[in-house]
Amino acid sequence: MAKVESFELDHTIVKAPYVRIAGTETNEGATIQKIDLRFLQPNKDTFPTGAVHTLEHLLATYMRDYLPGIIDISPMGCRTGFYCIKWNESTAEEIAVALEKTLEKVLETEVIPAVTAKECGNYRDHSLFSAKEYAREVLENGISRDPFERVLPAK
Repeated sequence: MAKVESFELDHTIVKAPYVRIAGTETNEGATIQKIDLRFLQPNKDTFPTGAVHTLEHLLATYMRDYLPGIIDISPMGCRTGFYCIKWNESTAEEIAVALEKTLEKVLETEVIPAVTAKECGNYRDHSLFSAKEYAREVLENGISRDPFERVLPAK
């Protein structure tokens, strides 16, 4: 049985919020990077579904403006963060800066994108208020560039 990288991570010692490059694969000249965008401390807190769903829509829409090559951004099943899959490699610093800019844009958002029955499979389950509260909390705590130590940029 193949090992799943995210199941190998010791969730009891990470220190959220952080960005973590969870893997990089190259095949026939194409490089794909998997990124852990962890907002909440594992086994301590979880997003309610309306917040995680709205954040998914907002991250998927806005983060592409700041980080090139994004293929997908999806919520983690544990509801403590998101996985970002992208072409090519970015550094933890580049990813964290893009996420900070994205979350700042979330705070300015007045309308959630793609929330009609045609565009969304559960269009009734959103909370812009909650999404903004979690975005604010992550920005206030700072996004670490290391999952095991609080490594924040110098101010």
